[in-house]
Amino acid sequence: MEEMFNDSYYMKMAIAQAKLAADMDEVPVGAVVVCNGKIIAKTHNMTEQLNDISCHAEMLAITAAANELGGKYLKDCTMYVTVEPCTMCAGAIGWAQLGRLVYGADDEKRGYSLIAPKALHPKTVVVKGVEAEACATLIRDYFKGKR
Repeated sequence: MEEMFNDSYYMKMAIAQAKLAADMDEVPVGAVVVCNGKIIAKTHNMTEQLNDISCHAEMLAITAAANELGGKYLKDCTMYVTVEPCTMCAGAIGWAQLGRLVYGADDEKRGYSLIAPKALHPKTVVVKGVEAEACATLIRDYFKGKR
């Protein structure tokens, strides 16, 4: 049973969050934070709904996870996010000292690895490309519908 709960499993949960964002006409990015095998945050972009550019899925996930844990550091946590974090989110992930970051699709225009590759905490382990095609398809389809 334990092997069911792997990176792909949790990324599919983040994809479900991204679909909720798309249904709200938000850029479809979802995030899930897992700590010691327990989901402690599930969020999606809410910049349009809250009229706040800082309400990216990752930022909301950090806040929810920190509130759940009762502290600002997420050293024992893994964040699953459908798209590579932007520089703002990567900076916040770095300050939160996230233990592990798993993302799906690369962001070739605004991803942190292109703009600020040292934004994450040096001990944060990064895994990229989990369910990448499903994550990229969500973004492509969303923006295709906007054009």
